[in-house]
Amino acid sequence: MSALVSIRDLTVTYRRDGNVVAALKNISLDIVAGERLAIIGESGSGKSTLALAIAGLLPASSAVGGRIEWPGLGRAPLLGRDIGFVFQDPSASLDPVMTIGKQIAEVARTHLGLTWSQAYAKAKTLLERVRLPDPDSALHAFPHQLSGGQKQRVAIAAAIAAGPKLLIADEATSALDTIVQAEIVALIRHLVAEDGMTLLFISHDIALAAQLAERIAVFRHGQLVELGTTARIVDAPTQAYTRTLLDAHIGLDAAPLLNRAGLSA
Repeated sequence: MSALVSIRDLTVTYRRDGNVVAALKNISLDIVAGERLAIIGESGSGKSTLALAIAGLLPASSAVGGRIEWPGLGRAPLLGRDIGFVFQDPSASLDPVMTIGKQIAEVARTHLGLTWSQAYAKAKTLLERVRLPDPDSALHAFPHQLSGGQKQRVAIAAAIAAGPKLLIADEATSALDTIVQAEIVALIRHLVAEDGMTLLFISHDIALAAQLAERIAVFRHGQLVELGTTARIVDAPTQAYTRTLLDAHIGLDAAPLLNRAGLSA
């Protein structure tokens, strides 16, 4: 299968208090078109920095080495059009003074060239697709009128509004309770399959990632320390650090976990 994104020798550094801090160190990784890839690791491992680098959202204070190429597109990507990004906190990513409908419609209008009427119709369809209750009322609601889980559904709707090739979900469930987490993971899985998108799922939770991803990349201290199929990573990790992440989930058993994910050990 061909790569949608090809990353070679990627290094990202930041300057803090006069010191240079390496957030990523010589990362080489292909994201295969149509796959569901999870990047896991503890806080500070560099996984979110990788997501921001791929999306072109790194701060100006960063220094970047290496290459990020898009052979699956044959050109540089457009954020919003080719890349949909779902952030950890929907309260921070949604505009508090703009209605839900307008925020989603604006993405569709900007990238698809729709009229406002067409864009609002698409926004309603998207709210239905992310299973938001009463989408007609939600179009005219403001973010503060929705629950955390509902706001994340809106953020997902906005992220897929222009039909991106790559959907990046960066800790998109960590601010939600366990039940809502499971619902959002199931929703993302359904939407990715339905639209044929490639998924990059960023998480510190290996059990959650295993329910969604076909491959898992394990990051530690800015380095890629292990990469493999979800079945292999969960059932037979080669790195002690990966085993530590697995052991953090008391009673984690590979077979039922993989069965829930629709995979096999």
